[in-house]
Amino acid sequence: MEMTTALWSFALVVGLLTLTPGLDTALVLRTSAMGRRSQAWGVVLGIQTGTLIWGTLTSAGVTALLTASQLAYDVLRWAGAAYLVWMGIGMLRDRGGRAAAEEEPEEGGFAHGWRRGTLTNLLNPKVGVFYVAVLPQFIPAGAPHFAAGVALTCVHVIEGMLWSTVLVGFAQVLRGWLRRPAARRLMDRVTGTVVVGFGLKLALTD
Repeated sequence: MEMTTALWSFALVVGLLTLTPGLDTALVLRTSAMGRRSQAWGVVLGIQTGTLIWGTLTSAGVTALLTASQLAYDVLRWAGAAYLVWMGIGMLRDRGGRAAAEEEPEEGGFAHGWRRGTLTNLLNPKVGVFYVAVLPQFIPAGAPHFAAGVALTCVHVIEGMLWSTVLVGFAQVLRGWLRRPAARRLMDRVTGTVVVGFGLKLALTD
């Protein structure tokens, strides 16, 4: 398999993964729709930073530890689950519904969003296991393993950025509706429940 073919094939696989609604989608939509555009882009870039780190570590062979060591996987899994449950509970208790007609403050802005996106991605061991299982299959025989792996990961990052741009734009359409306190509370309750659900699923899935 040539490198060009590998890039297109990998783009198709991770493209379908990117379009599948999940935790990343919920975080980007919620943050952007609440009027925190700068923070939303921080979340987007944080998620893609995590993806790039996972791909780079996999290309270097480091993440193979997750499939070789049950202890390493469990430690990361429980840390990720605890973080998601904590973040979800924070959303459920968010005071966003109190603001009636004004946008909420940035609450940390870009840097806060970037940290949240990066941690959410890096503390999910399933992303690492996905890369360990899938990425090597698309690296052509004879190609420099590390460089090819990073190049393939960049395809995933680009697709993630493009899809996130669509999500942020869509969320802006909802801002008028979300100016109402009841709508803000609903957004927080739904997203918080989704995040807590992902955390519990991660904790209970071996």
